[in-house]
Amino acid sequence: MRDDPRSHGLWEASAPPPPATTALAGEVVADVAVVGGGFTGLSAALHLAEAGAAVALLEGVEIGFGGSGRNVGLVNAGMWVMPDDLPAALGAVHGGRLLELLGDAPQAVFDLVARHGIACQAERAGTLHCAVGPKGLAEIAERARQWQARGAPVAILDAAETARRVGTGAYAGALLDRRAGTIQPLAYARGLAAAALAAGARIFTGSPVVAAEDEGGNWRIRTAAGAVRAPHVVVATNAYTGGGGPAVWPEVRQEIVHLPYFNLATAPLGDNLRGSILPGREGVWDTREILSSFRFDRDGRLVFGSVGALRGTGRAVHRDWGRRALKRLFPQLGDVAFAHEWYGQIGMTADSLPRFHRLARNTVGFSGYNGRGIAPGTVFGRCLADLVLGRLGDDDLALPVTVPVPARRRRLKEAWYEAGAQLAHATAARF
Repeated sequence: MRDDPRSHGLWEASAPPPPATTALAGEVVADVAVVGGGFTGLSAALHLAEAGAAVALLEGVEIGFGGSGRNVGLVNAGMWVMPDDLPAALGAVHGGRLLELLGDAPQAVFDLVARHGIACQAERAGTLHCAVGPKGLAEIAERARQWQARGAPVAILDAAETARRVGTGAYAGALLDRRAGTIQPLAYARGLAAAALAAGARIFTGSPVVAAEDEGGNWRIRTAAGAVRAPHVVVATNAYTGGGGPAVWPEVRQEIVHLPYFNLATAPLGDNLRGSILPGREGVWDTREILSSFRFDRDGRLVFGSVGALRGTGRAVHRDWGRRALKRLFPQLGDVAFAHEWYGQIGMTADSLPRFHRLARNTVGFSGYNGRGIAPGTVFGRCLADLVLGRLGDDDLALPVTVPVPARRRRLKEAWYEAGAQLAHATAARF
């Protein structure tokens, strides 16, 4: 997108084309203005339109331009934090609701894919959280214990079974989560957009919001060439709030610290290699602090990623590290070449938990997905639709209403994450 092959890489090269949309020109009237064309905004628009609401969605660039179209495509349950930490952080009521909502969230994704016939390479094979060393094994064992206590279909695999499923002996074990799977994320976003349009929503791309004016009964959400007048506003911009320009709701961006993440993809591998690496087609990530993730797409390309930005010196550093790391993990690959490379930004919060905010009168939004955007974004978008429709109240949500708090030393942290990832990948051995 924007003539940048490193913005969406393989996903843009392999996704079905987006549905036809245009930029907003003139003024339109709606029941709800949705700002942001990622998983949350598209899910909200789809569920609102299916309920009969008049919806106008404004996207600054293109459907899935932000993190929704760039991530590795793991459809995970829960958040990064341990399950028991959610009630401890949010209280028993909200913590319990969030665990239930996000535990069931992968099913919601796959249900939407099936119901709307979304061609997004959906694979319901589960995910493997692979343990690096004894510390990693203890971490996944405790995570499994906490999920199993809640009846979740997760299991700990020993080193031998992990090696059989992954194709490498590098890991001490793995947590298999049968609720999870993988999708082609940009294709999923485009499919949600097509479903929302079919349900009656209007979607305008190339239409960044420049102002939100409170007219009393309505909001007037302005772009450079038009406006949407609506009594309700859903803000679904998350880590890409502002999109490189002034942010209309700057508090959303100020609360989030950007963590860069890149992906590299091989050309399609031969049958022998595909049979020896992830034969069950699970998605994988590991327990390292600077983690790695990998999975296959449906055409047999191995997608491998980690923390870092593919710009400046980082492009060569991370690409070279990727070659070394894959060769250590899977010697049978030899000196692998990458056919695609891309990166984006993850929106991190101080406690690694998402936020629900009332940003102004009748203006609501979730943000801060901390690298877990697909399933949470889908169900949080549905929750926002139900909130606007009056099916839910604030007291019924899985997160409490909070006031945005600017992240401390945000710019310093962002610079350190990018530079630190380069340093780690330039100097450290994979295992």
